[in-house]
Formats: sequence, C-alpha cells, structure tokens
Amino acid sequence: MKNGNIFKYILKKLIQMIPMLVVISFLIFVALQAMPIDPINYLLPPGSARDPQMIAELRARYGLDDPILIQYGRWIGQVIKGDFGYSIINGQPIKDILAQKLPATVELALAALIISSILGIVLGILSAVNQNGPIDYIARVIGVIGQSIPEFLFGIVLISVFALSLGWFPVGGRNIFGMTSFWDKSKNLVLPALALSIAMIATVLRYTRNSMLGVMNQEYIKTARSKGIPEWKVYLKHAFRNSMGPILVTIMLRIPGLIGGSVVIESVFNWPGIGSTLMGAVTSGDYPIIMVTTLLIATVMLVISFMVDVLSAILDPRIRL
Repeated sequence: MKNGNIFKYILKKLIQMIPMLVVISFLIFVALQAMPIDPINYLLPPGSARDPQMIAELRARYGLDDPILIQYGRWIGQVIKGDFGYSIINGQPIKDILAQKLPATVELALAALIISSILGIVLGILSAVNQNGPIDYIARVIGVIGQSIPEFLFGIVLISVFALSLGWFPVGGRNIFGMTSFWDKSKNLVLPALALSIAMIATVLRYTRNSMLGVMNQEYIKTARSKGIPEWKVYLKHAFRNSMGPILVTIMLRIPGLIGGSVVIESVFNWPGIGSTLMGAVTSGDYPIIMVTTLLIATVMLVISFMVDVLSAILDPRIRL
C-alpha cells in the first residue's frame, strides 16, 4: 500500500467505528434497562414504605420516566463529556472507580501478553524446528491443554499447587503489606498472569508452528541452506522473520480475550481490577457501573480490531480498499 492509500484506509476504519460504538452502546443500555433492577429501590430511605407518590417524584427527578431514547441520549451525552455517573450502591463517582481499578487490569493484561507472546513464540519455533520429535509432541500437547482447560480452572490449580501446597506465591491480591518494591509485588502477579495467558500461549504456539512450517518449505530457505548459512540463522533470520506477519496479527487478535478473561481471573485471584469490579456490580445490581465497564471493554475490543486491520494492511500490500 502507498502512504495515501494507507491513510484513506485508516480514516475509513475510524469512521466505521463511530456507528459501531453507537449501536453497541445502545444495545448495552437497552439490555441493562430490561434487567429486573429498579434503581429507585436504592434511592428510597432505609426502612421507608414504598410510597407511590415518592417513587413517582424520584422517577421524574432523575428522568427515569422519560422515553428510553431520551434516557439513552442523556446517558451517552454524559459519557462523551467524561461524566460516567455514580454507583447506586455507594454513591462513588464511576470515574474515580475506573481510575483506581483500571491500572490493575492493564498491569495484569500486559503481563499476560508478554508471557504468552514469549512462551508461545519460543515453543512454536522449537516445535517447528523439531517437527515430529519429542519437543514437537510436548508443545502440541501444551497447545491442546491450553485451549481445552478453562482459565479459571487453571487458576485454581495454580493456587492449589504453587500457593497452598508449595507456598511459593501468594494466594491472591495485588499488594502485600510491607512490600513496596516491584520485585516484591511481582510475586502477586505471577499466578494470575499465567492463568490468564494459558489460552493465548496455546494459540500463539500453534500459529507460530504452522507459520514456521509453511515458510520453511519455501525455495529461499533452501537457497539459504545451500549457501552454508548456519541453521539457527536460517530459522531466526529467514524463516521466523518472514512468518512474523500472521503471528503478530494473531497476538493482536487475542488481546481482547485477555481483557474479557480478566473478568473471571480477577475474581479467582481477588485481583482489584475492572473485571472483579464488574463481577461485583453484576452481583449487587449496580447497573451504572455495568454499563460503563461493559462499554469500556467493547471499546477496547473495537480499537484492537482497528489496529489489527491497519497492521494487516501494512504487512500485506495485497489488501486494498
């Protein structure tokens, strides 16, 4: 692609994201409005009787008796301005909740991304280089197990073995009292990051193996070997470099899975992030938090999808508008 075509392609994708975000946000709003949760119950004084007149006044005051389109327009307008509303359980601004919880989720997802990318690529290369050998069989078993076992179950196994039985890592939480250095706090990150990354390790491993095997049968690989180039250079400099395109796209496509998977993993490991906050909001019926966090996750997924499209267009010049 020429620079002008790339710019037009990026602009087109950005414009397409706007109606998609509108549709997704509207569906989220309508779905949660249909839930059997009446926010008026949280606005009534404790122990007070359900006075119909008081309920009607509260509905009128907070605009809950307006048509759903007007309510949606008011809500999305506030979100665009950065006003995410308040929790109906404790009255805390949702903006403050996100500021407290989002860094923990980003930290966990980033650690899982690094672990899964490194282990998946290394195991995939070793598997391709030793095709049909013991290493290849072990890597393929890891790939099957990683995509078969649910992440939360893998997390429970990690806690049972490495936290409860061996005592090498904490059971859960993000920080340990009295430990302030990065290396001290990193012990809390190891198990949840491993649990979150297991499925992605399996995916990256399989794609790296298949991509490497496909490239290693090309003529230029045979030419490089005929020139007497060492095998490790053939594998890394020629085979791996030319197979990086689909591997990078695969890694990018799996990032939304890390964000979505953190909802369960954070609850298993008592990790104070957006995922555990969303689970708590669902349990308590705090629908303003559910709406904002769900919209945030959907936005992240759309942005990642956009980045994958752009990366694919840059790596593959055959892609056209």
